[in-house]
Amino acid sequence: MKLPIVAYGDPVLKKVCTPIDESYPELQTLIANMFETMYNAHGVGLAAPQIGLPIRLFIVDTAPGDDEDKDRYRKVFINAEILEETGEPWAFNEGCLSIPEIREDVMRKPNVKIRYYDENWQLHEEDVSGMAARVIQHEYDHIEGTLFTDKLGLLRKRMLKGKLDAISRGNVYPEYKMKFPNQKKKR
Repeated sequence: MKLPIVAYGDPVLKKVCTPIDESYPELQTLIANMFETMYNAHGVGLAAPQIGLPIRLFIVDTAPGDDEDKDRYRKVFINAEILEETGEPWAFNEGCLSIPEIREDVMRKPNVKIRYYDENWQLHEEDVSGMAARVIQHEYDHIEGTLFTDKLGLLRKRMLKGKLDAISRGNVYPEYKMKFPNQKKKR
């Protein structure tokens, strides 16, 4: 089931999320719905707060729609913890499904060491680099209550304020379902 994506301005996007355990209700269905939602919106990652749930869960697929891509990185991260970020920071133009129509250069380190549970509650600790590391960092930020716009300089944030306010009011029209915090009518 395709779920509405929570738009910029909703308080859930600024919350530090809580861990879950194996008894979380209908977790496998939630994960499947998150992948369907992400693919429908043409994203490469989606965190639970983006669908209104303040829990430590996110998904990543760096090659959505391309099952043959040998470099594809597709995973579920439950209760993730980034243990280390290393390397020389590099800029990349990022976007976010919760902040449609805005893309900005964000500096991130190229390597992460992350510990997490997968959808089968197997514990993993792995080193990830390159684009997969960047997507992980972006989604991990979501479960920590941080948006990519929080990483921009003060001047750039001021320049984007009008666009961000418009998003929170629902004055944006992405090709996927969204839930707007400051809009009364349903979309």
